[in-house]
Amino acid sequence: MNAPARIIAAAAPMAMLAELTHRCPLSCPYCSNPLELTRKSAELSAAQWGEAFRQAAAMGVLQLHLSGGEPASRRDLEEITRAAVEAGLYTNLITSGIGLTRKRLEALADIGLDHVQLSVQGTEAAAADAVGGYRGGFVRKMAVAEDIKALGFPLTLNAVMHRRNLDHLEATVAMAERLGARRLEVACVQVHGWAAKNVAQLVPSREQAIAAREVVRAARVRLRGSMVIDFVPPDYLAEFPKACMGGWGSTGLNVTPEGLVLPCHAAQTIPGMRFDNVAETPLREIWERSASFNAYRGDDWMQEPCGSCERKAIDHGGCRCQAAALAGDAAATDPACSKSPRKADVAAMASGGDPAADFTYRVAPR
Repeated sequence: MNAPARIIAAAAPMAMLAELTHRCPLSCPYCSNPLELTRKSAELSAAQWGEAFRQAAAMGVLQLHLSGGEPASRRDLEEITRAAVEAGLYTNLITSGIGLTRKRLEALADIGLDHVQLSVQGTEAAAADAVGGYRGGFVRKMAVAEDIKALGFPLTLNAVMHRRNLDHLEATVAMAERLGARRLEVACVQVHGWAAKNVAQLVPSREQAIAAREVVRAARVRLRGSMVIDFVPPDYLAEFPKACMGGWGSTGLNVTPEGLVLPCHAAQTIPGMRFDNVAETPLREIWERSASFNAYRGDDWMQEPCGSCERKAIDHGGCRCQAAALAGDAAATDPACSKSPRKADVAAMASGGDPAADFTYRVAPR
């Protein structure tokens, strides 16, 4: 294990994101998967995932999110899900819906899957399929959503919103109502992974973002008690950064398809950072003692103005990955913060480049 220079005590994580595979039939230009995708031959086996789930439950993890890529790309998804349920974890499947037949959903229901989160790329077929790069994807998603509803799964609809679909937010809310979603995630695109190659085409204009905030406010009032709406606005609208992951290495962990354990899904974008593998090192030891998880715990790593800021225990300095990407230093103040000298760089993302340019799509591994 990559031993840390210091160890900061941390409570047990609440949640684990298991990226079962990077394989996916969609090619979304904002995919959060890394640019270097893990091949099928390097993926953890179902047995190895089961052992990781048992270790997670033993150290206090309560919620497990099965993600990807597209987790249904794995023929052993049912076996993996069974291991999660048997470990006593509340298990949520994060899916595009492609590859989930009614028969597979019925099998997952019988196994004990607790929840399904379905991603959508738009509210009508042509536009949605153009974003996902998969003809017929929207129609398939709607059929899967009806199956999810019929089988009684609680449903979260995840709508990644961007420059080309944010004007359709009211229609997105209406679609979530129609599908019986209990939660709608209105997530304005974050510039990580493949989105970094499509900034101009994806980052909403200021006018769009402000209008969207009002749509969300009104929908929350109207739907109070029947649907929860989460809203992740563009960073340039905020005065202060989001408390990314509740603080580095504090509430959750991610495991990549090959078993690397990360403090957040984009942590591999930080230059020079190394990560331990759950197939080689116990999960508890990684969480408590690894260099990667201890790197930005606490606040003694903080530079100014974070170090003396009264908000440092609230937002924990913001996003380390964004600091690395835009400021060239993962320990710098998150450029989303109004106190950062790089704040203008974040605002510039909404006005630079050619919004009408073709997408650079995510390419699936062979």
